[in-house]
Amino acid sequence: MYTKTAYKQDVRGACLASPPRSLRCVVTLHFGVFILVNVVLRWLCLSSHAFLCSPLLSSLSSIHPPSSPPSTDLVATNRSSIFSGHDGQLSLTAVFLDEYHDRLFLGGKDVLYSLRLDHTNPDSKEIYWPPLPGNKDDCVQRGKDSQCGNFVRLLQPYNRTHLLACGTGAFQPMCAYVYVGHRGEHVFTMDPTNVENGRGKVPHDPSLPFASTFIGGELYTGLTADFLGRDSVIFRSLGGRSTMRTETDQKLLHDPKFVAAHLIPDNDDRDNDKVYFFFTEKAMEAGDREGAIHTRVGRVCANDAGGQRVLVNKWSTFIKARLVCSVPGPHGINTHFDELEGIFLLKGKDEKNPDVYAIFSTISNVFQGFAVCVYRMADIREAFNGPFAHKEGPDYQWGAYEGRVPYPRPGVCPSKITNQPGRQFGSTKDFPDTVLQFARGHPLMWRPVYPAMRQPVLIKANVPYRLKQIVVDRVEAEDGQYDVMFIGTDTGTVLKVIALRNGNSLDTEEVTLEELQVFKVPTPITSLDISVKRQALFVGSPLGVAQLRLHRCETYGKACAECCLARDPYCAWDGTSCTRYTSLSKRRYRRQDIRHGNPALQCMDQNLSVEGLDVTEERVVYGAENNSTFLECVPRSPQATVTWLLQRDDRKEEVKLDERVMRTEQGLLFRRVLRQDEGVYVCRSREHGFTQTLTRLSLEVLQGDTLSELLARDDAALDGPQGAKGYRAWPPCHAHRSTGPLSQQRSWFKDIMQLIGPSNLPHVEEYCERLWCNDKLRRKHKSMLDKYRQAQDSARKARNKGSGERNRTPRDVSSRQP
Repeated sequence: MYTKTAYKQDVRGACLASPPRSLRCVVTLHFGVFILVNVVLRWLCLSSHAFLCSPLLSSLSSIHPPSSPPSTDLVATNRSSIFSGHDGQLSLTAVFLDEYHDRLFLGGKDVLYSLRLDHTNPDSKEIYWPPLPGNKDDCVQRGKDSQCGNFVRLLQPYNRTHLLACGTGAFQPMCAYVYVGHRGEHVFTMDPTNVENGRGKVPHDPSLPFASTFIGGELYTGLTADFLGRDSVIFRSLGGRSTMRTETDQKLLHDPKFVAAHLIPDNDDRDNDKVYFFFTEKAMEAGDREGAIHTRVGRVCANDAGGQRVLVNKWSTFIKARLVCSVPGPHGINTHFDELEGIFLLKGKDEKNPDVYAIFSTISNVFQGFAVCVYRMADIREAFNGPFAHKEGPDYQWGAYEGRVPYPRPGVCPSKITNQPGRQFGSTKDFPDTVLQFARGHPLMWRPVYPAMRQPVLIKANVPYRLKQIVVDRVEAEDGQYDVMFIGTDTGTVLKVIALRNGNSLDTEEVTLEELQVFKVPTPITSLDISVKRQALFVGSPLGVAQLRLHRCETYGKACAECCLARDPYCAWDGTSCTRYTSLSKRRYRRQDIRHGNPALQCMDQNLSVEGLDVTEERVVYGAENNSTFLECVPRSPQATVTWLLQRDDRKEEVKLDERVMRTEQGLLFRRVLRQDEGVYVCRSREHGFTQTLTRLSLEVLQGDTLSELLARDDAALDGPQGAKGYRAWPPCHAHRSTGPLSQQRSWFKDIMQLIGPSNLPHVEEYCERLWCNDKLRRKHKSMLDKYRQAQDSARKARNKGSGERNRTPRDVSSRQP
C-alpha cells in the first residue's frame, strides 16, 4: 500500500524540478497543511502577487494526497454558499427549512438566525438568547463547563407567524416563541422575558440525541428528560390536553437513541393519525446476546388520551417493531446493520405511503460497514397488524403470542372503525382495562419489518468516513423515475448516489454521481434538508450551514458522450450542451441514458471514434533525473477505468507498473524518473465501451549534468532586475540575514498560520524569500529557473485553451462565502 509517508519522501525529490523560490516544495514536504497553503495561494491570485500565483497554482494542481481524490475548486461556479454566523462561530445545533416563508432558521449556542433563501448572508437576522440569569453559574458548579450555554435544539413552526424554539438553557431547558412575521416579511424578534420551562421538550445535555415533530399545536418528542440522561421517554406536550408520556419500563424503551419522528396518516380519517418514532435500543429479546442493539419503529395514536384507571396520562397505544437491514452471508448467516444513523421520508402524491429511507451502520469492532435500506409503509403496517411478541417467563424463549387478543386490538386508535353497536370507544379512556394491561405487557411485535426486495439499495464497507444523514429527491428522467440520494458523512462530504436494479433480479448497481467536499475542515454533517422547489440542498455542521445546487450539468463535459456517461438523472444532452433535463421540455433533441449510460446508442450521430475525440493538446512536463515526477489525470466519472499509454514514434504501449512507477487515483507517479522514461504519456478513460483521451503529457527528463550547469550559475543572475518575461527580481539572500524578526527561528507551521489572514498578505513574499535563503534548503533545492520558465509558458498557453474543463468528483465547495 502506498502510504502518505512514502508519498512525502518521493515528493521531496520532485521539488528539485520545481522553481527554487516557489511554495511547491513547502506544500509537498509539509503534507499536513496542504490545504492551508492552497488557501494562501488563492489569495495571491486575487492580489497583486500574480507573478507568483500563476506558476504556483499550476504546480499545485498536479499534487494531491494519494489517499483521497483531488478537489476541483468551485469558488467561481456559484455552486455553494456558506453561512458561519456573524462572528464566524455558529456551533450549529438546529435547522428548520421554512419554504412557506422562504426562510432558513438556524439555532446555535446562545443564538438564533433567520436567513432569507434568496439572500442568505447579506440579509440575515440574529437573536441573542443566552441561559437565564444564574443558570449558567449553577451549571458550572455541577461540572458541565463546556456545555453551560443555551444550545438551541428545537425549531418547529408553531403557527403561520411564530416559531417554537427550545434550548438546553445550561442544563435547565427553556422554550420561547419567535415572531417571524407573515409571508413576504423578514422580521425576527423574541421576548426574552416570556420563557417557558422546556423540560420534556429538549434534553438537558446538548450532546444527547432526540427527535421531535409538531402536530396540531402539540409537540411530540422522544428524548431523555432528566438531568442525568437516564429517563428515556416519548412525550406529548403543549396544546390543550394533558401531558402524555411512556411508562418507565425497559419493555417499552431500553436505553433508546431517538433519530426521527413523523406524522404518517393511515387513511382519510384523522382519528387514525399516528406518530412514528425511529430509534435504536438494547434488545431484550436477543437472549444471550447481551447488549445487542436493534433498530425500532414505534408508533402512538395522535388522539391517545391514556387510560381511565390504568396507564393514566401514559401512552396506551404504543407498540414497536424491529427494522431489519441485512445482507445474506455464507452458511446462511446474515450480516446485520443494526445501528440507525439517519431517516428520510420520501413523500409522493399519496401522503399515507411515503418511502422510508434509513441509514444503518454495523456495531462490530472488526467490520465497519454502512447500508441504506428502503421500507414501504405497507410492510410496516403489516408488522403492526401481526402477532405480538411474548415470553411466558424468564426460563422461556420469545415467541409469537397465540392466545386471545382483547378488543379493541392494542395499538389501534379510537375511531369509527373501533366503534360497534353497543360498544362505543370515543377515547382511549373508554378502552377496557384488559386492553390496557395487554398493551403494557406486549409492546413489541413478533414479526420484523424487512426492506423492499429484502436487501439494501446501497452498501459501503471499509470507507474512511461514516454515513450520518440522508435526503432523497425523486427525479423524472427520460426512461423513468430515479431516487437520487444525498448522503452526509462525518468528514464534511456529501455523496450523490443512485441505485439501479438490473431488470427483475435482486442485484443493484450503485452509481456515485458526485462526492462534494462541502467544508474545508473535516466536520460531521449534522443535518441535511432539501428544497425541491429551489433545487437546493442545505448542509448543516457545527461550523455552519452550506447551500448547494442539486446539479451542475455543465461540468460533465462538452460532448454528447460525456453527458450520457455521467448518468445523472438531472442532466441530458440537448444537442449543443449538457443541461438540466425537464420532462415538460418541448425540445425533441434530448439524449439521456441513466440505466445503461451507453453513448453509442444515444449519440449515434455524434463522432464517437477515439480518433475523433482525441483532440487533447499535448503539454510538456519536466522531470529531474533520479527524482520523483507526477503526471496528473483524473477521470470525470468515478466509474471510468483509466489506462496510461506511452507513445514513442508511432508506437503506443501500455505503461508497465512496478515499485518505481505507480498509478494512483490522481495520476501516474514516478518515484525515480529515468532518461528512458521520456516520451508522450496518454491518459485514457474507458466506461461502458466508450474510450476517450483525457490528458496528453510529453515528459522530458533533465540530465544530471544539465542540472549541474544550472546550479553553478551565480546568484546575480537571479538577483538582477525584473526580466523580460515578467518574473520578479528577487533580492539577494544577505538581505534576510539580519538579526531582525525574519532571522528568528520559528516553526514553519506558525509562519504558515500567520499567512492565513488578509492583513498579512504582504509577508508572503518575505516568507518565501527567507525560506529559500535558508542555507540548508539552499543546498538541497538549487535553481533551474530558465527551464522552469519555458515549461510554465507552455503550460500557461495550454491552460488558457482548456480552462473550461473541470474534474467531476469530488468538488470542493467550501471556499466561497456568500
